Amino acid sequence: MDTAARHRLALILLFITPALWSVNALIARKAPGMIEPHQLALGRWLLASALFAWGSHAEIWAQRRQVLVDWKQYLVLGGLGMWICGAWVYIGGRTTSAANIGLIYSISPVLIVLASTLWLGERFTLRQALGVLLALGGVLHVVLKGQWSALLSIAFAPGDGWILAATVSWTLYSLLLRRWTSPLGVGAQLAVISLAGALINLPFALWETLQATTPAFSLEGGVLALIAAVIPGYAAFLAHSIMQRELGAARVSMLLYLAPIYTAAMAWLVLGEPLYGFHVWGMALVLPGIYLVTRKPAS
Repeated sequence: MDTAARHRLALILLFITPALWSVNALIARKAPGMIEPHQLALGRWLLASALFAWGSHAEIWAQRRQVLVDWKQYLVLGGLGMWICGAWVYIGGRTTSAANIGLIYSISPVLIVLASTLWLGERFTLRQALGVLLALGGVLHVVLKGQWSALLSIAFAPGDGWILAATVSWTLYSLLLRRWTSPLGVGAQLAVISLAGALINLPFALWETLQATTPAFSLEGGVLALIAAVIPGYAAFLAHSIMQRELGAARVSMLLYLAPIYTAAMAWLVLGEPLYGFHVWGMALVLPGIYLVTRKPAS
């Protein structure tokens, strides 16, 4: 695949991936009473690791010595992306609102843009900065349902701390994934990172099993783990890594601003929930903002 084709694929994935990740929000709502947070994260990333390794096990074996040399990097990435951004999100979602989660997560792309420019040396123009501001305004308009005065009455809950930690963790994961080069291809690298994340989740999942008053394993919980592994695990993280290599961390961070729009659209299509004017106005700001950020600069 030539450079132009890879760039086009990355741009297409930019608009598909948020839909894959939005499935994780539905899983988080369903999980309480069916499966504990770390058990869900453990099952999700063990299965995802197996999927990533399915077509790349020969590559991993060939590079096994280098993988052992870089084990600390894989453990850090697994902790950031699959533990904190996995189980902690499920924990936080129990005691905070969707609006608070949206507000907190809207910080991450701004942090990634700033750090990518200052630390990674990625080029970021005034036009792209304007795009970030437009998209940020659009997503906040959706999260606040068009009522900006609601910012003055936001009440914070214990779950917000977990979500804030996950937001910072995702920022670090995105930057380090771009910063730390690897001899492995995308699938092989994610297989190792996912396995590292599963290992970190393991002791916490065992503790939950010992403390839980409900059965440790259930068919419903297993189905949720399987869905989480395939859609927001394997498919979404594979797409994210491909985009990172082609577009850079700053541009790819903008896909987070599509999440509220996609969630509203899925709720309309699947659950029959109504769409409102603030959804339309939010989309009218988010889409041009993403265009300004992701448009390939002129030579």
